[in-house]
Amino acid sequence: MFQKGDLIIYGNTGVCRVEEVGPPKNIGGADRDRLYYTLSPVYGTGNIYIPVDTSVFMRPVISREEADRLIDRIPLIQEDICDSSNQRTLNEHYQAVLQTHTCEDLLQLIKTVYAKNRNYIHRGKKPGQTDQKYKKRAEDLLYGELSVALDIPLEKVEGYIRKKMAALEKKSETTINV
Repeated sequence: MFQKGDLIIYGNTGVCRVEEVGPPKNIGGADRDRLYYTLSPVYGTGNIYIPVDTSVFMRPVISREEADRLIDRIPLIQEDICDSSNQRTLNEHYQAVLQTHTCEDLLQLIKTVYAKNRNYIHRGKKPGQTDQKYKKRAEDLLYGELSVALDIPLEKVEGYIRKKMAALEKKSETTINV
């Protein structure tokens, strides 16, 4: 069970802070004998009231060390092969990726869409709206978690990743040249 003050991933809402754990207060129709989490989205507004025994996915936010290791592994994460032109299939595939709630899967989705976008642009085509929608959602979820894990502002996460990638690339070049 999570404790007051914990930062967690809640479903597809993203990072939330546990504000309270206990019987519901001022929630009409709530079972007074059940424990509820009062969650406050870190990058959103309002509160979420959810029973502690809900089936909605929840997990702790990754640690700073896990976040740095994840970023270091970005070059090793392969793009996905789902290149369906059927919108329903593409939606279902991307939705399934989001439902895994793992940072690595979110990164794979982002890398996949970036690669597809490069391919579309290279062929003189416009990137697909479905791809863009899910890439944005994956970025929001991933960058929100990385922001909290790394204790940096949300708007600096992408720059942090780029800086680490450049340092890894430079280190790799130095190792090869030695």
